[in-house]
Amino acid sequence: MTIVLVHGNPETAAIWDDLRTHLGPVESVTLSPPGFGAAVPDHFAATADDYVAWLADALRDVPSPIDLVGHDWGGGHVVGLVRAQPQLVRSWVTDIAGCFDPEYVWHDLAQVWQTPGAGEEAIERQLGLSAEQRAAAYQQLGMSAAAAESCARAFTLDMGRCILALYRSAAQPRMREWGADLSSLRSRPGLVIVATEDHYTGGARLARRTAERAGAGVTVLEGLGHWWMCQDPARGAEALRTFVESLPRA
Repeated sequence: MTIVLVHGNPETAAIWDDLRTHLGPVESVTLSPPGFGAAVPDHFAATADDYVAWLADALRDVPSPIDLVGHDWGGGHVVGLVRAQPQLVRSWVTDIAGCFDPEYVWHDLAQVWQTPGAGEEAIERQLGLSAEQRAAAYQQLGMSAAAAESCARAFTLDMGRCILALYRSAAQPRMREWGADLSSLRSRPGLVIVATEDHYTGGARLARRTAERAGAGVTVLEGLGHWWMCQDPARGAEALRTFVESLPRA
């Protein structure tokens, strides 16, 4: 079995480094979405659908059975992948399940990115900061020092373009539309992670409602925020390991 870890925005795979050291003998790999620590292919439009297609292609090079774990937009890509092609994975995990609830409202910064003009200005301001300034801000939000440094260095014009395209492709009512039918997710064991101090993803009530509709279990990480894997990597790894080890052997 292989745990496949997919990160989101504005991140690199470095957010998983500490957690992976606590997975013990469980094999894990990371996949970096284009623009987020990986090169952007020519003609890649960076919409949510494009990232689902990218993930499907990337998984074909990973040994089965695959236990697919997504954080932030990585968790969005995971839900999109399992909605479309559940046969590619043995199980799935996401920490942004609340975003697929009918009541979900995008957080303030996401709405800025989704607004033509204002989004470009916000990206330009980020690019105007030094990597050290970005890293300090990421650390204050909950990343580890090493992860913050890696993510800050990776913030380029390409990442900025991908952020705008991705968020604009998912402006409401698109998230509600994608979340309306989660029946495919029920065909594979799933886990919804709820970090109680994550204020970007709709909160525990919406996450639990999505988990119920998707037939998934719920693990609550009390007191942890959006970057739970950096704040308490041992607890995060235990949650993943417990879930994976509970699955039937092939």
